[in-house]
Amino acid sequence: MKRFFLLLTIALRMQAAFAQDLETIFERTKGAETPTYEQGMTYFRRLDQQFPQVQMRTMGQTDSGEPLHLLVISKDKNFDLAQQRKKGKAIFLIDNAIHPGEPDGVDACQMLLRNLLTSKDGLNLPDNVVLCVIPFYNIDGALNRNSTSRVNQNGPNSYGFRANGQNYDLNRDFVKADSRNAMAFAEIFHLVDPDVFVDTHVSNGADYQHVMTLIATQHSKLGGGLGPFLHTKMEPYLYEQMKAKGYPMTPYVTNFGPNVTKEGFSGFIDYPRYSTGFAAMFQTLGFMPETHMLKSYEQRVKSTYELLKIYLEFTVTNAQEIVRLRKADREAVRTQQEFPLAWKKDESRSRPIEFLGYEHGYKPSDVSGQPRLYYDRSKPFQMSVPYYDYFVPTLSVKKPKAYLIPQAWWPVIERLKANHVVMKRLDQDTTLSVEAYRIESYQTSPRPYEGHYPHSDVKVSTHTQTIHFRKGDYYMECNQDKNRYLVETLEPTSPEGFFAWNFFDSILQQKEGFSDYVFEDLAAEFLKSHPEARQKLEEKRAQDPAFAKNGRAQLDFVHKLSPYYEPEHMRYPVFRIL
Repeated sequence: MKRFFLLLTIALRMQAAFAQDLETIFERTKGAETPTYEQGMTYFRRLDQQFPQVQMRTMGQTDSGEPLHLLVISKDKNFDLAQQRKKGKAIFLIDNAIHPGEPDGVDACQMLLRNLLTSKDGLNLPDNVVLCVIPFYNIDGALNRNSTSRVNQNGPNSYGFRANGQNYDLNRDFVKADSRNAMAFAEIFHLVDPDVFVDTHVSNGADYQHVMTLIATQHSKLGGGLGPFLHTKMEPYLYEQMKAKGYPMTPYVTNFGPNVTKEGFSGFIDYPRYSTGFAAMFQTLGFMPETHMLKSYEQRVKSTYELLKIYLEFTVTNAQEIVRLRKADREAVRTQQEFPLAWKKDESRSRPIEFLGYEHGYKPSDVSGQPRLYYDRSKPFQMSVPYYDYFVPTLSVKKPKAYLIPQAWWPVIERLKANHVVMKRLDQDTTLSVEAYRIESYQTSPRPYEGHYPHSDVKVSTHTQTIHFRKGDYYMECNQDKNRYLVETLEPTSPEGFFAWNFFDSILQQKEGFSDYVFEDLAAEFLKSHPEARQKLEEKRAQDPAFAKNGRAQLDFVHKLSPYYEPEHMRYPVFRIL
């Protein structure tokens, strides 16, 4: 009997030690602290060591010099994701600490994984869903820890910095992929190939009662069968369940000012620079939950934890339908002929949502003496406001049969490869008739944005030309499930294409010119033998008096019509096979 009690005591002590071992820093500090990168990774490694259902993988490098990690949680201990997809299982990916000053997801995931693995809080590992987690995406920012950079935010006591080691905001870097982080993320994303993707955040902006706000992949842009499924089934479920849990959600408040109740909400245009817009290019249901910055850290983490549970529950219940819809949409994109590039809000369609706000007012500033905005939390209100969450395309393009890109443009080719575009290299020098774009005009941002001076309002002309391609140049047929990514990145008028992000700026500068006194005689000879060019010159002079008085401008005009003008200037170096 004594031996029995001794063994029981030892077992209880071991159980208590085990439970304490898996208590998170967030729990231990009663919601005041979030772990450092080292502390957080120690916890996730402990889960990997203690539970055979967990596998931690070391992935690609980041700008910090540290590699990304991926946790794969599988009830049947099969960590081959391709095999799991063949079995019809859905895959759910969570990305944390893209902005390490917003660490809510790190703490929520630690509790979620522990409770799934130990069958606590009514949770159990699902049979039909494989869960994957990136513990810390912006490792650089997580290592740059401070207590002051999130001046608008209520806790935790210390946290990481928003930008990464190169000072990039990684949630503006998905499609342009300037950082090693983004290239490593692409490797993870296409390995995991998630059906559902959640990227955890904290909001800025107006003050209101809601603890949680939500950005979902814009359903009009997602399209196919997944778009309506997201809009009519998945989103309503998320909102209903969060309300039942005591965390009524609102869509992300894009209007940062106090007049949101008058103007209503607009859906978020999640271009592919953002995680959800990037995910949509590959037919993934993407979400950015944004907890409210002024709520306590404890509230924010607990609401994130509840929302992650709801995502998982919905995915488990609807796994078969999600997988089926996604497969159908991927097949459809192979043969889709026209692709939207730019979008705008549909002003004619809205629906009412219940918004829980605070009344606001103005009073003299103690700093400037000028009127300043304040919110009065003693005066909460509930109001129905219009929500505009339908978008319509403003620019579309027909896909070509294939794109051709010379091998010299390796920074673009690297990004295409990272996103698993199927391409082949020409096995010999080849001359082909192609459709070529010429950049006729564009606007450039006067200020830098995330390491670039992006182009917009791009106007092009198209010309059929015979181009000589070299052995090793890249040919990409538009019959693949990466068609949407191909078109949106390679078309020069795309607001998120590689041209917009300055990858082809060298073609915008003319490399060879002329000396006036030398070209005068050549130009005269050219006009004599090319009457059609002389007619164009005369028409231009008649239409533009200033041009008619400018000799240099007229020589330049003739030069551009002549064979002496370099063909590469303003010619977009991605060619279309029709």
